[in-house]
Amino acid sequence: MSKLTIVPTPIGNLEDMTLRAIRTLKESDMILCEDTRVTKKLLNHYDISVPTMSYHTHSTLSKTEKISEMLQEGKNLSLVSDAGTPTISDPGSRLVSYIQENLPDVEISALPGASAVTTALSMSGFPASEFLFLGFLPHKKGRQTLFGKIAETEITTVLYESPHRILKALDSLNEVLDKKRRIAVCKELTKIHEEVIKGTVSEVIEYFNENPDKVRGEFVVVVEEA
Repeated sequence: MSKLTIVPTPIGNLEDMTLRAIRTLKESDMILCEDTRVTKKLLNHYDISVPTMSYHTHSTLSKTEKISEMLQEGKNLSLVSDAGTPTISDPGSRLVSYIQENLPDVEISALPGASAVTTALSMSGFPASEFLFLGFLPHKKGRQTLFGKIAETEITTVLYESPHRILKALDSLNEVLDKKRRIAVCKELTKIHEEVIKGTVSEVIEYFNENPDKVRGEFVVVVEEA
């Protein structure tokens, strides 16, 4: 029986690969990647010479059908994203759903591993017995509506943001959140310049205004429960 394995990859530090993940990739017939160039760096680091194929947001139905053909031929495939756990705020979920619906005999397995969501939650110090994850907020349509939703949500909330929009996102949060409600901005998680800036939204904005050089890298924003 063919198999599709969902394999998490490091969110920054290449050492955050499990032994099982490395073995699974080495035993695969093909590795499906969000960006083959990014994945190649990881594969080279661990001397993995398995061929790769791109699968991303803009992949067409014909690409999905080609993947299906490989599975029907009995090949074992692995699915990775550029960083973290595939299918979480990631187009891989479409592929998994397609295979579940059209190839019920294919075994689908998921390995545990790195995730920016859980890493940020654990470092925030906020309660995480339940939380709302919003992924990357839309650039324009519906963006302000989601900020309103965050303000109304009573449980801890997590979202991703790029360095180009982090300051605008903080300004929007400052407009809608209770002034005493805190946030934790986690940047460059697991990397050399990892940092967590925690406080009220106005305090965090002041920090970035005083340290403009810190507005770099990948950000995860955790909003404290109400």
